[in-house]
Amino acid sequence: MTGRGIDQVLPHPVAPGLHESGVHSAVDYVRLAERANGPIPAPVDPDYLWGDALEEWRRMAPDVRIINLESSITRSDAFVPKGINYRMSPENAVCLMAAKIDCCVLANNHVLDWGCSGLVDTLRVLERHRIQVAGAGRDLAQASAPAILDVAGKGRVVVVSLACPSSGVPSDWAAAHDRPGVNILENLSETAAAHLAQKLQSARRPGDIVVVSIHWGPNWGYAIPPHHRRFAHALVDVANVSVVHGHSSHHPMAIEIYKNRPIFYGCGDFLNDYEGIAGYGEFRGDLSVMYFVSISPATGECVALDMVPLQIKRFQLARPSSSDVAWVRATIDRQCRQFGVRVLVDDSKLVVSWPRDQ
Repeated sequence: MTGRGIDQVLPHPVAPGLHESGVHSAVDYVRLAERANGPIPAPVDPDYLWGDALEEWRRMAPDVRIINLESSITRSDAFVPKGINYRMSPENAVCLMAAKIDCCVLANNHVLDWGCSGLVDTLRVLERHRIQVAGAGRDLAQASAPAILDVAGKGRVVVVSLACPSSGVPSDWAAAHDRPGVNILENLSETAAAHLAQKLQSARRPGDIVVVSIHWGPNWGYAIPPHHRRFAHALVDVANVSVVHGHSSHHPMAIEIYKNRPIFYGCGDFLNDYEGIAGYGEFRGDLSVMYFVSISPATGECVALDMVPLQIKRFQLARPSSSDVAWVRATIDRQCRQFGVRVLVDDSKLVVSWPRDQ
């Protein structure tokens, strides 16, 4: 998993809109990153961005790879004047293939930065590369439909993607029966959880593992709103969800294990383009985490949860120093303690420990 990781994000160029740091184009992002960490080679192969993450994927061999893609893949010029707009050139989408991404969740506050035409372009490119999507579509039916990932010999993973207004998604981005858009969840009530459970009933089969991916909350801070926690619990209790994949925060937040089901309140960015941009340094946005979640098909419960810290440097994922790994462990562990969850070091990875519900 990844948050921009099951939420990780790709570096995404910006539109002509102004960034709060005075960034006007992707060239400015490169300039700032090089000023911070040295020259970035050009051109690069499609696998350059992933760096040391590729070896971890080979070692861990996950059955599915799910990311929150917080960008449009388009050349559309119909950008929405919202201050910052992200897009990626269609030919660069091969980087997703290099990482063998299975599913992109798209319910977020940047997928329509270039209007409906940019969204349709994004869908077309991902379809061409045979990457499944959830959370946005050409109409409401497609935007709300789950992605179904078949795992040979093991079963299926059902992925639902939702976005909340609290993450900055404009209300007029909501998909409609006759309009492209995002699968927006207007509130986090028990009624909303029950409605989602009802919709899942028509899509799921016995033995399916269900992941609900939610873009919610602000970009910075560790506070978890009580209604986020209530809704996440309701997804487990009412909808029998195995993983709640929360994202929007640019840094990892607490993980709760509720009835042996992991709830990620904020996975943090996996790859971003903030390298060299000052601000929020106390959150260490240059440090990211890969999440490897092992779920039992028989019970739908988590049997193991490992994390691998990485560092974004020169627009590439690299292994961090031992002191940075220790910082990541201590920070996430501190946030998780409120839920009785602990984060331990095991060689080069972090292992999540929790009291098992019988």
